[in-house]
This record gives sequence, C-alpha cells and structure tokens, in this order.
Amino acid sequence: MFRILVFLFVIGVVALGLGVLIEQPGSLSLTWFGYRIDTSPLVGLGVVALGAVVLWSVFRFVFNLPSLVSVSTRARKRARGHEALARGIIAAGVGDARKARKASLDAKKLAPHEPLTLLLEAQAAQLSGDRAGAERAFHAMTERPDTKLLGLRGLHAESLRRGDHDRAHQIALQAQNITPLAWSGQAVLDRYTAQNDWEAARLCVAQNIRAKLIDSEAANRQKAVLDTAQAIECELTDPERAIKLLRAATKKAPDLVPATALLSRLLSRRGDFRAASKLIEAAYTKGPHPDLAKAYVEIRHGDSSADRLARAKALAKLAPNDPESAMMIATAALGARDFAVARDAMAPLIASGERPTARMCLIMAELEEREHNAQGLVREWLSRGSRAPRDAVWVADGHWSKQWAPVSPVTGKLDAYRWMQPKEQLTGPVEEPPPAYEPPALEVAPPVEAAISRSAATPEPETKAAVSDDALRTPSPSSSPQPVIFPLPSPPDDPGPKREDAETRLY
Repeated sequence: MFRILVFLFVIGVVALGLGVLIEQPGSLSLTWFGYRIDTSPLVGLGVVALGAVVLWSVFRFVFNLPSLVSVSTRARKRARGHEALARGIIAAGVGDARKARKASLDAKKLAPHEPLTLLLEAQAAQLSGDRAGAERAFHAMTERPDTKLLGLRGLHAESLRRGDHDRAHQIALQAQNITPLAWSGQAVLDRYTAQNDWEAARLCVAQNIRAKLIDSEAANRQKAVLDTAQAIECELTDPERAIKLLRAATKKAPDLVPATALLSRLLSRRGDFRAASKLIEAAYTKGPHPDLAKAYVEIRHGDSSADRLARAKALAKLAPNDPESAMMIATAALGARDFAVARDAMAPLIASGERPTARMCLIMAELEEREHNAQGLVREWLSRGSRAPRDAVWVADGHWSKQWAPVSPVTGKLDAYRWMQPKEQLTGPVEEPPPAYEPPALEVAPPVEAAISRSAATPEPETKAAVSDDALRTPSPSSSPQPVIFPLPSPPDDPGPKREDAETRLY
C-alpha cells in the first residue's frame, strides 16, 4: 500500500512539472548544417534527453561488448555441459556404460564445477565396474558442502558392497550427525540391532523420532520390539524387569504375539494366573495364534489333561471359526485321550473338498495311532502331510523359523519376522480324506468237532484204484478250500507228546 502511494505521488509531481513547463512562454531555435529548427523549450528538452539516452546506450554497449561475448561463450558452454549431463544421466539410467562414460568426460570438460558432473562420474564408474573410480568420485563429493551427504551415502553403499560393515557404520554415523536422514538412521539402527545393542538402538530410534524420519506408529512398534528383545535376555536373570518391559511392549504394540505369550508365561510363573489368562484372551480374540494357544493351555503346569482340554474349549469360544481353535482342542483332547472330541474338532478341517495343512495331517495321524493303532491310516496321513500345504511360520528375508526373533538373521533388520504361510510353488489337487477306521474282519477256523463230523459224513473210497489219476491231478471246480489249522507252537527241543501204545502202557 505504501509503494502505491509513493508511485502516485511521483506521477503527480511529474505531471505538475510538465504542466508548468507547457504553460511557460518561449521558443528554442537551432541552426545546424544549414537547417534552422524552431521549437518549444519542452520539446527541445525532450529531444536532448532522448539523444543523451541513445548515446549512453551506444557507449555502454561498446564498452561491454567483450564481457557480453564472454558471457555468451560461457552460456553456450554451460548449455553444452548440461546437455552432456542429461545424456549421461539417461545413459546411466538405462545401463549404457559406454555412453555414460563418454558423457561424463564431456561434462568434466564443459561443466567441471557442476555437482551433477561428479555424480555422473560416479555412476559411470559403477556401471563400468570401476569401484576405485566410484569411491574417488564420492570422496570428491564429500569435500564440497553441497554434495557432502550425497558423497557419504555413496561411500556407505560402496563399503557395504565391499563387505566392510565397520566403515559403513562410521560413514552412516557421520551423516547422521550432520543431518539425520532416513537412510542413515535406518543404517545405524540396523547395525545396533545386528550387534544386539538394544540401548544404543533405543537412542537411535529416539533420534529418528525427533528428526521426524518415522511416524509415531512405526516408532512405537520398534520400541515394543526392542523392549521384547531386552525382556528375552533378562527373562531368567531378572523376571520382574522383564515383566515391566513386556507390559510396556504390549501397550505400544498389542498385536505383538511374542511379547504377549512371554508376558503370560512370566505372570503364570509368578502365580498371577488370572492376569495371564485375561492377557491371552484379549490377544487371541484379535488374532488366534498357536503360541497364544499353547501358553493358555499350559498356563498351570500342574493341571491334568482334562483341565487343559477344558481350558482349550474355553479359549476356542473366543474364535470358534478359526482353524487354530479346532487344532488346539484336538491336541488337548489327544492328551486327555478323548478321541471322540478330537475327531469332532478335526472333522470340518479334513472334510471332503478341504485342503488340510501338514500340521492337521500330523494331528490326524497321531489320532489314528492312539485310538486304533491303525498303521495303514497313520502312514496314509503322514504321506498326505508331506504333500499338504505348509503351515504358517515366522518368515524374515527368505528365512523361516518356528521361533520369533527380534532381528533378521540374514540382514540384522529390526522387526523383520512376519507370521505368514509359505507360498506354494505348485498347488496339487484337492485330495479326499482317507476312509474311516474299520476293525479288520478275520476268518475264524471252524471248530474241530465240526470238521470231524464232516469227515465222518463223507464216504471213504474202497480202494485207491477206484480214483483215476486225472481226478487226483485236477480238483473239482465245485469244491471249496478248507481252512488250514496250524498246530500250536512248541519249543525246538521239545520232542512233543509221547506216543502211547496199548502194548507199552505200564498200568
């Protein structure tokens, strides 16, 4: 607003001055080169002012001509340098090492002071496999304030590629101390967690939170995993501290199953069974898990098998349609030798059209062995389990485990394990369940008296000559095979019962 008022004031003053000059009488005469010019003073003043401006412009152009030529040359050179940089970056992006190297050499000649020139040089060296050249380019970037962080990141990547994790950690720390960034914060955190340095990892997470590199949800998850890792270490030496850490972990991440299961076990050891039960029930309702089921069933070590079955049934009511509940009941029923309950629980999982997992097949094999000792069905269920889909396990970076761990054994990354079902490369057809167990039907030989009576009723031939040789060689098609009666086994050294003849009888 103030500028507008000043502008209006200046315009008013100029208009007032022009009006005064116009109203003043007088004339201006100029004779030059035989010409006479008569005009008013205002017009003459305007012509003089215009001539002065033209002369000053010409004079300035002449004296600035060398600098203008130099500026134009530099502009053309810079444009060619930018063009070379563009060609090189595109070539590096598509993986053309030859064009990227040529463009890098052109850019160094035309635009040696551009930051992108060093970056293009490093990328061209990486594409060509020149690791030493790439490190030289990244080191040159660290000597400039505007590209120092970029150079540190490149040196960090090269150190990791070379396997020098200690130097990579030092470079990441240097970058983190200059300006906390996402890559440096994650690299420092992964290094601390790989070394199981939980306190340093906790400080790194706090630094990342202050720098706003991670959101509150991710930060709470990382803190909960760190609390659980520390609780695992002090589970036996300091259970009270472990309980305190696990309580904080379950508040920050209620879906962290390992923390809930471990906390319930520690509470049950202390005798606080009610709190342990409530904790597992709340977690099982949100997501059924075999670790939660096992911790709930075995919450009292002195319970009988029937008590554990009752607890399994109570927990299964919180998620009645989940397969984990059925397998939990079946496993507890096998321990209590209540085979009917176990079979009823597994019936929906192995019904026709379903694809039971390997764990379900193992439960059915154990059920058939304990109830009927049917080795044929046991082998059939085990064979089917070898072809069945795999059950869910803890998977991290392609590594699977039945036990959860706070860090990945492959990369050392925090909270890398996920509970998931391994992917099947090939899916087989849906198999029908084996038939139900049926007791074997054994043929029982007829009593000896019946065999004797049948022999007496059959007339004995008078002479052997009456029977033809063909009849002896060819059996009658209507005759049925007689059951074979095996004698009772006797020891090898037993000669058997003595033959009693009427002549040698001594009584």
